[in-house]
Amino acid sequence: MLNLRLAFPVCGALLATTAFPGPLELRVVKNDGNGAAGTVIVLRSIEAARPLARPVDASMDQVDLQFVPHVLIVPTGSNVAFLNTDSVRHQVYSFSPVKRFERPLYRGKSEPVTFDRAGVVTVGCNIHDNMRAYVFIVDAHYFGRADATGAWKAADVQPGTYTVQVWHPLARDMRPVLEQKITVVAAEPRQTLRIATALKLRTDSRIPGNWDAY
Repeated sequence: MLNLRLAFPVCGALLATTAFPGPLELRVVKNDGNGAAGTVIVLRSIEAARPLARPVDASMDQVDLQFVPHVLIVPTGSNVAFLNTDSVRHQVYSFSPVKRFERPLYRGKSEPVTFDRAGVVTVGCNIHDNMRAYVFIVDAHYFGRADATGAWKAADVQPGTYTVQVWHPLARDMRPVLEQKITVVAAEPRQTLRIATALKLRTDSRIPGNWDAY
């Protein structure tokens, strides 16, 4: 089980009556106190009127028989092109219920895949069984991935109440874990919350060579 320690530094110039966004920092720590690198963090506002993150055009490359990045996070409706700058051809596919697709043997750039449902998609190569990556699709307002210290920083987050969602590529369960609601208060120079999650990681799993905590 992981413990999430969430820290919210807010610009001191903000007043309680304002609704301007401020900087936000979340730190994810394990039971041993070390940072949980690579944890995906999603904040979803309880205010339905707030616009969600807009779709983007993104890409995932294949280099040295590895997907780069190992985990790609995009908003719902985003288009992802699977590049191949490797010295061999690859055949990219996914059988995940959230998005099933296949791109036959190719080099260069594939036809983009539109990820129109939220969830986790496991990506593989039909030719190289050891290759694996994940596309995490979110219908939320803010999202990111913890760095090597377990920290994630957002430049501007609107004050308000959010539901926290977390997931990790080494999780025993592919489904994201929904956590308790948290409140970001503009009047506070810093707000620290601590919540517990049932997220369990596979300690016996081999971390891929292209592991990237960003």
